[in-house]
Parts: sequence; C-alpha cells; structure tokens
Amino acid sequence: MTASLVRDLRVALDEGGLRGSFLVRDLRSGAELGIDPDREYPIASLVKVPLAAVTLDRIRRSELDAATQLEVPPGGVTTPGPTGLTRFRHPARVAVGDLVYLSTSLSDGTAADVLFGLTPPPEITRVLGEWGIPGIAVRHLMRDLVQTPAERFDAGEADLAHALAIGASTAGQGHRLPQLDVTRANSASARALLSLLEALWTPSKIDPAVAAGVRDLMANNVLRHRLAPEFASDAARWSSKTGTLLNLRHEMGVVEHADGGVFAVVALTESRVPAAIQPEAEILMTRVARALRDELRGG
Repeated sequence: MTASLVRDLRVALDEGGLRGSFLVRDLRSGAELGIDPDREYPIASLVKVPLAAVTLDRIRRSELDAATQLEVPPGGVTTPGPTGLTRFRHPARVAVGDLVYLSTSLSDGTAADVLFGLTPPPEITRVLGEWGIPGIAVRHLMRDLVQTPAERFDAGEADLAHALAIGASTAGQGHRLPQLDVTRANSASARALLSLLEALWTPSKIDPAVAAGVRDLMANNVLRHRLAPEFASDAARWSSKTGTLLNLRHEMGVVEHADGGVFAVVALTESRVPAAIQPEAEILMTRVARALRDELRGG
C-alpha cells in the first residue's frame, strides 16, 4: 500500500506541475515516509528557524540581551508578500527579543537581517553542526531574496519572473538566479530540516529552554494558508514556518495530536507553472503531505 501511495502521489505532483521533497516522521516511533527527501532546495524563509534557535541560544548564554533596542532602517519594499519592518517607510527601534518574534512568527525579512548582523550566516551553520544537525547551509541575508526579477517587472508581469525562474535552472540544480542555486543560496533537504524539527521537539543538544522558545514562535506563526488547513484543528496543534520565493513554496512544521501523536512534516516544492498566485499548488502540496502523515498514522 505504501509504495502504491507514494507512486500515486508522485504522479499527482507531476500532473499538477510540481516537483518536491517531502518527509513525514513519527517523532515517537521514528517511522517515516517521504518523496525524494534528500533532494536539496533553496529554503527561502525557512532559514529563519535556525536563525531564531541560534539567536535564542546566544541570549540564554548572555552573549545577547533580549531587551537591547536596535535602530532598524525601513525595508521600503512595496511588492506583494513581505511583512512587518520589511514594508516600513520609517526607522524603528526594536528589542532583540521582539526581532526574533517578528522574524519567525511574522516572517519579517528585515528583522531577520538585523539578527544576521548579530550572528552572521556562517556562524548559524557552525552552531547547527555543533548541535549535530548537518545539511542546512546558511549563506546569505534575507534582503538578497528581494533582488530577483519579480521586483524588477511591473505587477502585471509576475508571470514573466516566474517563467524566468522556471526556465533558467540546470540539470544539476544550478540556476542563473543565485537565490535559486543550491550551491549559492540558503539550502537544505527535507531530511535535514526534519532533523532540526526533531531536535526542537525531542531531547537533543539544543538547550530545552531554547527549543521551547522556538516551538512557541512556530506555534504563533501567522502565515497559515498552506499546510495549516489540513493539520490544525481543535484536537491538533500545528506549529510551522513557511518559505516562498518565486516558484518555490515550502513549509516545515510539527503536528501534535490530542491522543499523543507527534508528527514532523517538511514539504519543499517548486512549480513549473509561470504564475505568482497558485492556490492549486498550495492545495496539492498540502494533500500530499497530509496523505503521507495519514499513512504513517494508520489512516
């Protein structure tokens, strides 16, 4: 049944114009089910989860003070998508602890870049290695993600930016756009990201208070249009982080059921359809992730 399900889900993704890396793991038993879970993708805003974890750990070790207020220049971005300080038109003073919240729960790229100024990308990768979580490459700031063709075309030409993103890739996952090249972008596989989720939800080298802080930030994620409709309910808590860039749509999260079941879910997808708004793609990736979880849970 499992092999047949995975085969059918692959066909559904292909027919829907999607390719993806999916992995679902039962955090109690360790059983898992996936589709190309080791394929790497640029991870866009998913990088804000390890950024939050390392920042909270530095606060715990008194290397940073959560109450320190920093002057944050306005992002001034006007294209659809970015949130928070990234859209501000005037400077603001924000405490470090609040920047962690804005970066993670609101996916505020400007807030994340201020935090990267305190802890540069190579340091994030190094600490992940110390925690025993390999395979997540943190290489650049979030502002690099708003320097794509999508910001250069008029609003009515978003399809052109997506067509370029789709057509400029190479067989080896290189890309003419550095933000979509796995050798230059912040990148990871579904398996690597799930290892991070497991380390945050089960005992690991990450300090328990730090892990609890990241779980709380993800539980308060305000962007809940993707996998949340299938995983959140009165009997299930869904904590997650989304990532979106041109034709990439991702989400990583953990669903905790009232009956004690805990499942980590990672869905990384790229679309072959040159359109900015694709509700069908959102529905399809959610259906695939839900089907894998349901198979592990026993229906």
